[in-house]
Amino acid sequence: MPELPEVETIIHSLRPKVLGRTIERVDVLLDKVIREPEAEQFAKHISGRTITGVERRGKHLLFNITGSLVLIVHLRMTGRLLYVAPDLPRDKYTHVVFHLDNGKELRFHDMRQFGTMDLIPADRLKNFHSLNKLGPDALDPSLTRDVFKKMLKGRTGQIKKILLDQTFITGIGNIYANEILWKARIHPERSATSLTPRDLGRLYHAMREVLKTAIDHRGTTIRDYVDGEGNPGSFQELLAVHGRENQPCPLCGNFIVRVKNGGRSAYFCPSCQK
Repeated sequence: MPELPEVETIIHSLRPKVLGRTIERVDVLLDKVIREPEAEQFAKHISGRTITGVERRGKHLLFNITGSLVLIVHLRMTGRLLYVAPDLPRDKYTHVVFHLDNGKELRFHDMRQFGTMDLIPADRLKNFHSLNKLGPDALDPSLTRDVFKKMLKGRTGQIKKILLDQTFITGIGNIYANEILWKARIHPERSATSLTPRDLGRLYHAMREVLKTAIDHRGTTIRDYVDGEGNPGSFQELLAVHGRENQPCPLCGNFIVRVKNGGRSAYFCPSCQK
């Protein structure tokens, strides 16, 4: 699933392409992608309107549209938004096509068909069901180290599961949780209540550094992820532990271990992350 760095990279690649462009019409090829309103009404309401802003909220892409509307896109596991020429052949995984006034197309492509789109009035955004329970963005400037420590105070449970909880903090998925905890030298199964102030400080700085570095490298491409122009990321070349079971830790040389943690794979170094 695209996480914060991937969605941020998609935003950066699409913004100069689609900002100010008018959506002349929309082809909805798979109705279930559209959650609100119904697919026919979705295509009708968005056609003829102009994209005035492109933003991110956690793992969601937000397109501000004239008429005080917001298009909310969640890519889920394998979704892609691709800015392409109209003569590029469509495959069976192309489910929504936005025809732009410059002759280009913005296509939503999703092999697993879990991705979603909602078109809502802008005044509903704050209380929209998939956004109103999200915690602060992991890179929000107002999320200082002290605020982060206060948020964790009194939290119980394993620290990795807390980092993955989008109601606690939004944008971090499995890949970056593994990398953040390795950089902070914290075992993924440690209880949050066992973390010292020094641990929490390392965790905060690791979170910021890993996510920003991943954005600088345009995200992580392991299977499906590409940006809005179809280009893969390169952060996978810098992964220290994720997907590296039985390979040496970059720091100490001991072998990386993989265990199941909350239904997901936790990768860590048993020597560096006690």
